[in-house]
Amino acid sequence: MAEFKRNLTLVTTLSILLQLCSIVSCTTSTSITRNNTIRDGDALISEEEVFELGFFSPKDSTLRYVGIWYKNIEPQTIVWVANRERPLSDHNGALKLVDDGNLVVVDGQNNTVWSTNVPPKLNNTVAVLLETGDLVLSSDSDRDTRFWESFNNPTDTFLPGMRVRVNPTSGENRAFTPWMSETDPSPGRYSLGIDPIGPPEIVIWEGETRKWRSGPWDSVIFTGIPDMFRVTNYIRGFKLSAPPERDGSVYFTYVPSDSSDLLRFQITFDSVIEQFRWNKDAKNWTLLLLKPSTECEKYNRCGNYSVCDESKEFGSGKCSCIDGFEPVNQNLWDDGDFSGGCKRRVPLNCSQSLREDEFMELRGMKLPDFGSFVSLRNSETCKDVCVRDCLCNAYAFVRGIGCMIWTRDLIDMERFQHGGQSINIRLAESELGGKENSKLWIIILSVIGAFLLVLCIWTLWKFKKRVRAILWRKKHLPVFEENKDYSVKSSSSTSQVLVGGLVDTPDFPIFSFNSVALATGNFAEENKLGQGGFGTVYKGNFPGDTEIAVKRLSGKSKQGLEEFKNEILLIAKLQHRNLVRLVGCCIENNEKILLYEYMPNKSLDSFLFDESKRGSLDWKKRWDIIGGIARGLLYLHRDSRLKIIHRDLKASNILLDKEMNPKISDFGMARIFNYRQDQANTIRVVGTYGYMAPEYAMEGMFSDKSDVYSFGVLILEIVSGSKNFSFRGSEHGSLIGYAWNLWSQGKTKELIDPTVKDTQDVNEAMRCIHVGMLCTQDSVIYRPNIGSVLLMLESRMSNLPRPRQPTFHSFLNSGEIVEGQDVATVNDITLTTVVGR
Repeated sequence: MAEFKRNLTLVTTLSILLQLCSIVSCTTSTSITRNNTIRDGDALISEEEVFELGFFSPKDSTLRYVGIWYKNIEPQTIVWVANRERPLSDHNGALKLVDDGNLVVVDGQNNTVWSTNVPPKLNNTVAVLLETGDLVLSSDSDRDTRFWESFNNPTDTFLPGMRVRVNPTSGENRAFTPWMSETDPSPGRYSLGIDPIGPPEIVIWEGETRKWRSGPWDSVIFTGIPDMFRVTNYIRGFKLSAPPERDGSVYFTYVPSDSSDLLRFQITFDSVIEQFRWNKDAKNWTLLLLKPSTECEKYNRCGNYSVCDESKEFGSGKCSCIDGFEPVNQNLWDDGDFSGGCKRRVPLNCSQSLREDEFMELRGMKLPDFGSFVSLRNSETCKDVCVRDCLCNAYAFVRGIGCMIWTRDLIDMERFQHGGQSINIRLAESELGGKENSKLWIIILSVIGAFLLVLCIWTLWKFKKRVRAILWRKKHLPVFEENKDYSVKSSSSTSQVLVGGLVDTPDFPIFSFNSVALATGNFAEENKLGQGGFGTVYKGNFPGDTEIAVKRLSGKSKQGLEEFKNEILLIAKLQHRNLVRLVGCCIENNEKILLYEYMPNKSLDSFLFDESKRGSLDWKKRWDIIGGIARGLLYLHRDSRLKIIHRDLKASNILLDKEMNPKISDFGMARIFNYRQDQANTIRVVGTYGYMAPEYAMEGMFSDKSDVYSFGVLILEIVSGSKNFSFRGSEHGSLIGYAWNLWSQGKTKELIDPTVKDTQDVNEAMRCIHVGMLCTQDSVIYRPNIGSVLLMLESRMSNLPRPRQPTFHSFLNSGEIVEGQDVATVNDITLTTVVGR
């Protein structure tokens, strides 16, 4: 009995093992034969387990499809679908070979829902999934004889190893059709393929309408995608086969630079081409290419005979007619509707033998659509071919293609910032001034050139002594020697001249003019950092790679000796991490030069008001900048040895070091208070409209609350990313008025810069707006001091005072002239000559 039980257990174990082996062999098949059917739940896997074939359901769907995907990649990435038009409603489907040798998908009742539908008429076919992702139906006895393959019947994905046929005789090859949606594999309304008429190019169609094209192939790149030259090597792998096959067909293929990389191209359901590479380390797909990715890449975005330039804005010049052309409908064009395109101003003169048309060259262009390739004969040029054909509107000679001409309207042109081709547009002679006018201009320019040459010679002769002095200075400019101190310590007399006897600075460095000139490369243009009414700022280098900023006051600058002495007096005695540090100065003859620590990120306004840089200022950086400015002002108003009112606080006077820490600069207009003094009056109003407190702009009264007002404007600009005076002329009058309008309606969040609007610290940003409005209240009485401001920002007080509605902001940005004042500008240039009442 015991032996019987042992035998029974052994038989049962063997039976289970055989069943497991059967299951494993079914689910890990590498081919489909007459005796091997893939049922729902089974899989066909390529030999090295890169790709897998089986049944799947799209996201949020119960329908079943047969497809191919990457085996070991999550989420599941489908590259091919068989029965995309006839899905199965249950899990009873199967993929198998039938008697006539075709591969079919059948439902639970053995009804065929998809078939390879080729006529091999053999009963020994086999289906194999290759390492490339290609499903191949071939003869079992001769695997090189292929009757059908999925690469020749793709869906929405182009894989390395695929061949896309190019044959001018057969016309367009719309090889790829995207899914209807992200969850529906049925064929969508777009298609992707090759237009072989002329030099071949990739095109996306919606029905018969073109949505995007790549530009013609020049044997290296598609000329409408100049990024193929500059971006990653993964984009540059396309090749066109040669020589042609018997029917004249050639094929586009794609070969990656590294065969181990997994790459794929896909057309999405919303008509976008994407190229991805699998990142093995990050375990995700990296997007390498996206087309179309800009407005100008959309097909014929600006209409016929016009050029789209992505570096400009729509409504202000992104679309422009080619020179010699004008909008078909000017009113629609002015309203931003460019679909009508442009037309010639002057008809061509091709039929008139006495006059010839001229050509205008456009460079850096995406070539128009529907160009024709022509062969040149003997010494004939591309221009000759176009001139001979009265229908020719333009010609171009493209390396890798040859001569192309356009006899149809010029469609879908774009100007590139980098790369692109040159094209010559045919115009009537009068549009280019004609040959006679050209000769006249040559004569006029020659006369002017001769006159200027004589004038230069006369000037050099008259000022030869000055020229000799300049040449001598360049020749004898001292050369830096290592470990040599080029600064000249100030004597007491020099110190008295510089600071007017107000303070003794025996250790303050005074540099010679020659050493400063040498450090800045003789004030070279390439070292210029900026320029304003005060003069020019240069970057300089002292021995030991010490970088400095050199502020050279112009002889015409309104910041004269008084402001120069004022800046030295103040900055030399101030030491704080949020104030710019003065390194030294130079005063020789008429030269007045200040040397500061170098700020590599320049000023706050260069980031805040530049669309291309503003995104780098995330909310944390903006919060840190606001706090840093506040702490710098607190030091000036309360914690330094001297109580100082800056009087010209604005974004351009906030410098940023390499860690983006803010430093208050430009103390030329600052004033010293004693600690018992609350306010002062001046007859000389200085500063910048838009940042000036009302009592200062209109009455010349200033105090530490004047700086608080300017700081409030700065807070609103930093949070919103908009300039205060950018609202001039609007119903709000200024950013302050706009902020009040939103705050009073409970829409404060709308003021936050869209680039940081989704920050988790949105309450922090709204608090800053509230504090900024408190700082910009018209009345000094209600305005907090900087200590209270810092407390409100950092203590997270729940109940902040309610700000009062502004009334004077319109004046501060209107540019009106008040009695007793000179004419004032309203931009961000510091004013130094306005006299207050």
